[in-house]
Amino acid sequence: MTEVRPVEGASVVARLSLLDRFLPVWIFLAMAVGVLAGRYLPQLVGVITSLQVGTVSIPIAVGLLWMMYPILTRVRYEEISKIGKAWKVFAVSIIPNWLVGPAVMWALAWLLLPDLPEYRVGVIMVGLARCIAMVLIWNYLAGGDEEICAIMVALNALFQVVLYAPMAYFYLTLTSSWVAGAGATTVVQVSVMEVARTVLIFLGIPLVLGIITRFSLLHAKGREWFEERLMPRMGPTAMIGLLFTIVVMFAQQGEKIIAMPGDVLRIAIPLLGYFVFMWIFGWLLGWALRFRYPQTVTLAFTGGSNDFELAIAVAVGVFGISSGQALATVVGPLIEVPVLISLVYVSLWAKRFFFNADGTVKRALARSKA
Repeated sequence: MTEVRPVEGASVVARLSLLDRFLPVWIFLAMAVGVLAGRYLPQLVGVITSLQVGTVSIPIAVGLLWMMYPILTRVRYEEISKIGKAWKVFAVSIIPNWLVGPAVMWALAWLLLPDLPEYRVGVIMVGLARCIAMVLIWNYLAGGDEEICAIMVALNALFQVVLYAPMAYFYLTLTSSWVAGAGATTVVQVSVMEVARTVLIFLGIPLVLGIITRFSLLHAKGREWFEERLMPRMGPTAMIGLLFTIVVMFAQQGEKIIAMPGDVLRIAIPLLGYFVFMWIFGWLLGWALRFRYPQTVTLAFTGGSNDFELAIAVAVGVFGISSGQALATVVGPLIEVPVLISLVYVSLWAKRFFFNADGTVKRALARSKA
């Protein structure tokens, strides 16, 4: 998303840009605009959705690609070469990001949405999409290690191109069929090839373009121009693609959503539980391993954040913009943003009890808990 304003002495919320601070508000407004457009401008919505190649809507595809491109241009891929400096943190980060996180979201989705298979699939898709965007903001505000966080984000962006599709097959089809065989409700069948194709389009294309853009402009214009002039202007435009997609989505299914407001609440409950649990898990894992405060915070926020942009793009690409799966992924940022802002405050508060002033673990407390 956008850059954090480095205002000395300002509160956490005040240091966020206007766009990031009110992201849930902008999403709610986009939902309202979509519902109104669907009711009063159905012809316009029909024209937008009719511009397609095969089953892919061209305007929606452009919006989704642009939603990802500025974010992936911002990722510091050049930092990956520094992975050897903190290899232990990176090795440990695999546990919350690629082992625990997807499994926890899968369990919560089946536990809380057993009778709503489309929403359940959408929620699981959020859990599979590892952090590459706003975690940089939460990590910075909480005083995390910015270099390590940048490397984790770059690695997650690359890993997802390869891992998202097989993980989707494992959690959405294979393991879910085991649960269904034990007497649970309907399983939504997901084609691994369809997911892989969608990931390659909506993550692979902007990823390649982002890497080319970043390295070519860093070489031609220098880091100061790129970080201080280009990205503050380019980064916020990602929201245009996100909000455009939401407007069209709600224009097509707004009436259904209005008729079932309880569904949005039910989708929100497993997402809320997931973000809080994963953050606590990452924090306690880093603290138990006696990582310094900045590394512990980075582990907590990278484990507790998700790439909702990718989840939305894949859900729309595979199931369609009017699907329940797509709706569930849109609820993700509505819950994630306020929860993680709150967890930034929790981090800063807990630092006083778990860590010394120099960032090291308070050994007496660690021994008493051992």
